[in-house]
Amino acid sequence: MSEEEQKKPSFWDTAKSILYGMAGHDMSRYALKTRGSMEHLFILITMGDLLGIPILPPYYSLRILPYVVPQISTWKRRMLRERDLTDALA
Repeated sequence: MSEEEQKKPSFWDTAKSILYGMAGHDMSRYALKTRGSMEHLFILITMGDLLGIPILPPYYSLRILPYVVPQISTWKRRMLRERDLTDALA
């Protein structure tokens, strides 16, 4: 096969990309947004005492701490950010 035949997408590849764009892309973005929200809610429940919201005893928070440490800085920024009406629309 020459290089032109390898680079040129077939009709079916193009059709798959179009169908994914029409049907699957929005669903995958919504799933990622939902996953992010659930992760932030989980961190709020376990590490809420960092913001002054004691929900769980510190023992459980300390056991989960090694798994949460990489996400704490972004979580704090997201929780303490000012929000307005346009944030709900995005």
